[in-house]
Amino acid sequence: MTRPRLLVLSLGGTITMTAADPAAGAGITPTLGAADLVAAVPGLGEVAQIEARSPQRLPSASLGLDHVVAVAQEIRAGFAQGFDGAIVIQGTDTLEETAFALDLLLREEQPVVVTGAMRGAQAPGAEGPANLLTAAIVAASAEARGLGALAVLNDEIHAARLVRKAHSALASAFVSDNGGPLGVVAEGRARLLTRVGRIGLPAFAPAAANPNAALPPVALLKMAMGDDGRLLRAVPGLGYAGLVLEGMGAGHVPADLAEDVGTIAAALPVVLASRTLAGPVFERTYGYAGSEIDLIARGLVPAGFLTGPKARLLLTLALASGWDAAAIRAAFAAYG
Repeated sequence: MTRPRLLVLSLGGTITMTAADPAAGAGITPTLGAADLVAAVPGLGEVAQIEARSPQRLPSASLGLDHVVAVAQEIRAGFAQGFDGAIVIQGTDTLEETAFALDLLLREEQPVVVTGAMRGAQAPGAEGPANLLTAAIVAASAEARGLGALAVLNDEIHAARLVRKAHSALASAFVSDNGGPLGVVAEGRARLLTRVGRIGLPAFAPAAANPNAALPPVALLKMAMGDDGRLLRAVPGLGYAGLVLEGMGAGHVPADLAEDVGTIAAALPVVLASRTLAGPVFERTYGYAGSEIDLIARGLVPAGFLTGPKARLLLTLALASGWDAAAIRAAFAAYG
């Protein structure tokens, strides 16, 4: 039987990191490429035919949306050339953002899987090879087709729109608060327990953001007790094209900042997310000054179940594509 063809793209991250002299204590840095990672995984060649490329060798905190757009373009070209699935390897710091951006940028049926590791390649118990093997099993499986971008780590399969990094150290760092994993990899195969629909979700071509042009800057601010609003009020003057505001609880700000928020929303798109990281932004429960009803009436767009970082990516791509206020509101409503 012909093995599936998988395109493996490495961007760097902990999974690729080693120390030149571990005893010196200088820390680990990205050194390994995709071919090195593939060669270190026993049995990977039995799962699929692999083509390994290394577009970047960066810590994931240094990745930008422009890098992800370029990856999406490379994946789409790969699918046109006959690849049956794609794996993106990167650091875990921004893995959830890359997965979600790819979910927005790619609509092909072939699986796209993002993976990484919490431990460097030289660490005892380094889980990178195991994660890469399970990512390949999922990317090569017929069951994963049509699910959009997925994150596969620690034997769990997560939907891009749901997954987030919830711990700074554990191999089990990734969770999907609002629905749980879609399934697991066990006994060498992907076992999907549930599926996520994609009908009605916003989509952008990988060329929606020109890699040679600057993406519209979108600010992300988190509200906290006693915030005096000076950073909030500075946003319009700093040249931002939009703002994502992580409100308290179900989407709230201090009452004395509500007018400032409304003034900003009259000048540029403002999306309201929740800093709680789980559950939706409310739309019709609380009615006091600074509540979600008040803020939506002042022009804010509720982010639904999206976290602040993911809402920022969606707003950035919408603005880069020239979407108007109605289209932006409809895009976020799809995640409500």
